[in-house]
Amino acid sequence: MLRIDGEWRDQLRETGHYDRIEDLDLIAGLGIRKLRYPVLWEQVAPEDPSRLDWSWPDRQLGRLRSLGCDPILGLVHHGSGPAYTSLLDPEFPEKLATYAAQAAARYPWVRDWTPVNEPLTTARFSALYGHWFPHAQDMRSFLVALMNECRGVALAMKAIRRIRPDARLIQTEDLGRVFSTRPLAGQAAHENERRWLSLDLLCGRVDRHHPWYPIMLAEGVPQAQLDEMAAEPCPPDIIGINHYVTSDRFLDHRIALYPPRTIGGNGEMVYADTEAVRVPLPPDVHTGPEARLREAWERYRLPVAVTEAHLGCVEPEECVRWLVEVWNAAGRLRQEGADIRAVTVWSMFGAMDWCSLLRSRNGRYEPGVFDGRHSPPRPTPLAQAVRALATEGRFEAPVVQKPGWWRREDRFLVEPQAMAAHD
Repeated sequence: MLRIDGEWRDQLRETGHYDRIEDLDLIAGLGIRKLRYPVLWEQVAPEDPSRLDWSWPDRQLGRLRSLGCDPILGLVHHGSGPAYTSLLDPEFPEKLATYAAQAAARYPWVRDWTPVNEPLTTARFSALYGHWFPHAQDMRSFLVALMNECRGVALAMKAIRRIRPDARLIQTEDLGRVFSTRPLAGQAAHENERRWLSLDLLCGRVDRHHPWYPIMLAEGVPQAQLDEMAAEPCPPDIIGINHYVTSDRFLDHRIALYPPRTIGGNGEMVYADTEAVRVPLPPDVHTGPEARLREAWERYRLPVAVTEAHLGCVEPEECVRWLVEVWNAAGRLRQEGADIRAVTVWSMFGAMDWCSLLRSRNGRYEPGVFDGRHSPPRPTPLAQAVRALATEGRFEAPVVQKPGWWRREDRFLVEPQAMAAHD
């Protein structure tokens, strides 16, 4: 659930999954035995932290358990909690920890938890870009929100582990890399350092020697909180990487080369910001899931999983190509010795209005493994691929022999000759 300009958006209801318990049988029928699943704070305790309604998660998790499907429970997904808190609430971490303890007491048989999904991305969208509640647009709000989320994760896991000592933190984060022309190298470097902040905080790396430590202090993050996170880290048991075709970016000061929709800036410079796959980059520039997974593994040396593999596209065959590319990337890294645990197809029953980040209510539905516009939901071409990967570990079909659009020459916004001297 998510607040935007005073309105709540609920993907579970908008995609129909909330009212279809039979969806869980469809998931299990694919051979899936591990599933990210929501027990959302704002759904269970929307108005008062002392009044909790567990009826929906009780029903859903009971069915999952009977099907032999083990959940990874998410408490805050892309929102900021119930109406009585927000990402800028100084008590957000403690309030979340209280709810986490209640959830763990309700479901002590669950071992795996994601208290806050994509904290860095959520903080950016909510407190730096102003897309989502609380709609702030400044560095101070962004960093305060991020610290609240990361402290919330740490305190939530501490509360959960009092009930289930072997509970595991599956910490998800969107991961991309920013490339640029030479005049924008400083902006790219800033964003490429920033992208690790949530994981660095949880791993206890943001100490006095970290480049963002003085920035966070200057922007009002309490030193005591920073030092506490460094002294008492809460490293993920598994780092979950969510990587999309749009995650890798390219910044270009030559705005005349690009369509107007790509033009933005940082307050000092105006530049184009587009998907890196849309520009012809040199062969030594590595984009895509394999490169980003390798970066995460080499930086932290902690187990890694792909926790969202999704492509929003009108051609379902392209979705299959993207999933198989992510799967193959994970497989190659495992062969190199990286501890890659899983690939998660996302999302099973699609999403509504994500093309606008939920800022517009246009009814733009993207199917997932199943198309929820039918009753019962209809398998998409992804379903065959998911079943094969889950049960056999491979998927071989003519559809995956053709490269995805992000690999074809007709994808470029800029002509190759224009990029020959891209600095």
